[in-house]
Amino acid sequence: MKTRPAFWLFIAALCLAWPALAEEDSPGGEGEAESEAGDADRPVPSGSREKPLWEIGVVGGGGWLPDYPAADQNHVNGIALPYAVYRGEFFRAGDGAGPRGLFVDMPWLELNVGLDASFPVDSDDNDARRGMDDLDYLLEAGPKLIGKLLADDPVNELDLSLAGRVVLSTDFKGFGYQGLTVNPAITYRRNDLFDIDLRAIAAVGATFGFDGFNEYFYEVGRADVRADRPRYRADPGYVGSEVSLGLSWSVTERIQLFGGTQIGFWTGSANDDSPLHRDEATFAVGGGLRWTFFASDRKVRR
Repeated sequence: MKTRPAFWLFIAALCLAWPALAEEDSPGGEGEAESEAGDADRPVPSGSREKPLWEIGVVGGGGWLPDYPAADQNHVNGIALPYAVYRGEFFRAGDGAGPRGLFVDMPWLELNVGLDASFPVDSDDNDARRGMDDLDYLLEAGPKLIGKLLADDPVNELDLSLAGRVVLSTDFKGFGYQGLTVNPAITYRRNDLFDIDLRAIAAVGATFGFDGFNEYFYEVGRADVRADRPRYRADPGYVGSEVSLGLSWSVTERIQLFGGTQIGFWTGSANDDSPLHRDEATFAVGGGLRWTFFASDRKVRR
């Protein structure tokens, strides 16, 4: 059977984006990765550590996750994939986010571009969507501006960020445009918790959907109407907010464990009167493991 190009493009994106869940830097790419030449020009923080310039390995994880924002059903999803990390001075991949080029990289400010991905939903397994089209895998790509409020503190990090992303869906046969998202967030990280290589992460963020993103989740067309699912035209705007808590622990230089929880709050959504907007709060929990097979001898300071 001939494999479709969309499949390989999507798998490549997942391989690069998935390490964001396992990397010691939080999702969104707020971590610092410096080249050896760049380190020579600035003081070295007492809490900083050296990491390999590149790594190759496998990462696997999963969790009990809501089917979509404001869904009233959760399902178990998981994945295991090869991954690659590259910690260059101007280009980074897998170091806390998907591949990204650094347009601005200053002690207090960073502008980068990254990728994210999410699981599909089989509508036959969701009571609210039964009989509707499935929700496909989603890919998101776009710029992210990060303000680093504690740039001089090697132990505590506090960042404000604003991301804008284009959203694409794929069923491995092709891609479809699904709109735009805007995501403001605040993220706190505590490094070397309890004086071991344990990192805690807490984040609060909001999502706003435009140009079709909200329609993808909440609109009900004429063909999908039934007795308990009236026709509904979705509006752009506020989707909801999420609070995330996570831990990552480097058991050895080659093995890292990670896990976390996320609570979604959907009250006040632009589409809270949609028949597909089923719950005002959702809960997710997940975890996984990253195992590095190969790493460069050359080190860079994180």
